[in-house]
Amino acid sequence: MSAVTDAVQSPAAPRPRGGITQSVVDSLVIARRNLIRMTRIPEMVIFGLIQPVMFVVLFSYVFGGSLVVDGSTSAEKYREFLMAGIFAQTVTFATAGAGAGIADDMHKGLIDRFRSLPMARGAVLTGRTLADLVQTALTLVVLAIVALLVGWRTHENIGKVLGGFALLLLLGYAFSWIGALIGLSVRTPEAATSGGLIWLFPVTFVSNAFVSTATMPGWLQPVAEWNPFSATVQACRVLFGNPGVSTSQAWPMQHPVWASLIWSVVILLVFRTLAVRKYRSATA
Repeated sequence: MSAVTDAVQSPAAPRPRGGITQSVVDSLVIARRNLIRMTRIPEMVIFGLIQPVMFVVLFSYVFGGSLVVDGSTSAEKYREFLMAGIFAQTVTFATAGAGAGIADDMHKGLIDRFRSLPMARGAVLTGRTLADLVQTALTLVVLAIVALLVGWRTHENIGKVLGGFALLLLLGYAFSWIGALIGLSVRTPEAATSGGLIWLFPVTFVSNAFVSTATMPGWLQPVAEWNPFSATVQACRVLFGNPGVSTSQAWPMQHPVWASLIWSVVILLVFRTLAVRKYRSATA
């Protein structure tokens, strides 16, 4: 009798609902919540657009004409060489924002509130990363328009060009799960922002994004060529028909589209698993 009384007085916490369909529905609800939040704080989107636009303009007109691309110092050729790197840098730098957003929800106790609801495990993180993916796609559209204005052009069919942008979004989505893990592992949004950026600088600059890997010291070239970031940059140059296609014999540089896909999927699977596991045990 006492056991029945205790059960009535202390109801069990609601269990997460299972099933792929329910997980998708819950994730979309959380994604919608984050997208609405972005529209109510437009400066988040505006500031996210300003930095990549500045990179396009500064790199195009400061370094254009001073670096050799395919044996030429043409400023126009460097702009076409540059844009794949700028696009890739933009989608990966969104990682810091994803981490800061999740850390902010942790700090305010929202994550604990979400965990108490009967929703699919991982839906909170999936919804957050999907919302960030939408914002990244919007940023890429604006960035592509700015790039066209400064002289960037593609020289392949529309299918390949869209394939290049799809690889960029896949890389950005995979990296956003690294940001999610960082956001769950730190105590403040400021720490998440710092932690999200500190490792991105070597990843993006020790690559083929801004200069050819052939100009790097011999010991550094393999690091840059096997960098997941470099694979996506190289794949975009191939799919866009832009100059700067590598002559390196490293497998990722010879098969950049496949290398980009493999790297992005591996990063996504590994860090999603780690982030969801961390979410289950994290406390505000």
